[in-house]
Amino acid sequence: MPLALLAAFIVVPLAELWVISQVGDLIGFWWTLGLLLGLSVAGAWLVKREGRHAWRRFREALGSARMPAEEVVDGALVLFGGALLLTPGFLTDSVGLFLVLPPTRHVANRAVRRRARGAFGLGGSPPVGRPRAGGGARADHVDVDVVRVERSDGSRRSPEGELPR
Repeated sequence: MPLALLAAFIVVPLAELWVISQVGDLIGFWWTLGLLLGLSVAGAWLVKREGRHAWRRFREALGSARMPAEEVVDGALVLFGGALLLTPGFLTDSVGLFLVLPPTRHVANRAVRRRARGAFGLGGSPPVGRPRAGGGARADHVDVDVVRVERSDGSRRSPEGELPR
């Protein structure tokens, strides 16, 4: 975790400054500034549009009584990508566009959900002796409740007949 924070607060800004200076040397200061502002405005518009689509799909999933896992991840990716698009810099804008544009967001969505399934143990059959995460039933298992019936005279009975005391 400390390395991730180091990268987020020191390495990424330094890399952004280097890329901005290289682009500025190539096309000039004012064009670079205009490009950064234009990318931020276009990114804000794109995030607004894609956020609306993600919200609509989320509500449709809830309306059809379907678990909105893909839609929740889509919303989170649009939100995170939007924050990156509003951050000045070409590197963060590139990652932000990757997370906001629908074709590439679909790739990121699948990767995030696959990783989450693996991290939370939802990928395969549960280990013996441990309950299944999420509480969902599997197709090859039957969920049953054991019922014991007692008579007023104290004897017990099961579907197979009398049980010994």
